[in-house]
Amino acid sequence: MKKQHLNRKHNFPDADLHQLCLEKIAHAKRDLKQFDQYGYDLSRLKKLKGACDRFRDLPEDHELVGEQMITTDKKYLAAEQLKTAIRSLMTRVALKYNNKTGRYRKFGTAKMGDMTDAQLMFCGRRVIRVARQQIDFLADVGVNENILARIQKANQDFEKAVNIQQDRVAERDISVERRVELGNALYDELVILCNIGKDIWAERDPVEYEKYTLYESNNEQKKAKKAAENSK
Repeated sequence: MKKQHLNRKHNFPDADLHQLCLEKIAHAKRDLKQFDQYGYDLSRLKKLKGACDRFRDLPEDHELVGEQMITTDKKYLAAEQLKTAIRSLMTRVALKYNNKTGRYRKFGTAKMGDMTDAQLMFCGRRVIRVARQQIDFLADVGVNENILARIQKANQDFEKAVNIQQDRVAERDISVERRVELGNALYDELVILCNIGKDIWAERDPVEYEKYTLYESNNEQKKAKKAAENSK
């Protein structure tokens, strides 16, 4: 069963979520006696702070995208090196057989530039296999085990580069999902804390009440914070 896609519960940047949590935790510590009356004690605040720290330390998406791009570039380079090695062999094969013959086409290198990663890897293996079957007939055009070993090494390097690149893609997907999960849990706990804080100050002090207010738009939150500071 396919896992359901997770959506972020907050509509402001993760960095702002982290900062909001730290601010509200500081307010709650100051109002800890009142929070204790709701069963929200210091240990729960410390647990929330720990979640904040873990959230802060998660790699951000631009870091993961950058790493993914680096491995993709390495994969492209490895692919070109493999194609170059194969073309070098096929130049020699063409000297022996016309490129319209079955012996030439048996190598299956037509439209190599359009091949997928998987097709290119299979092509590399096939070229080595077919060339080895005919190596005695191709010896006079310089085909030998050294040339085949070059293709084999290039194919192994390309396969490794493909696997690493796919690992980075998977790691990014997992990391993004983990960040959303932790961010949502953090936001849920933040809402609980703020609801308690608002209830404490609802009929006692509008300025203190405002300190526990969360806004749909982070820009609105910043405006309200500035207005509250100016009113002091």
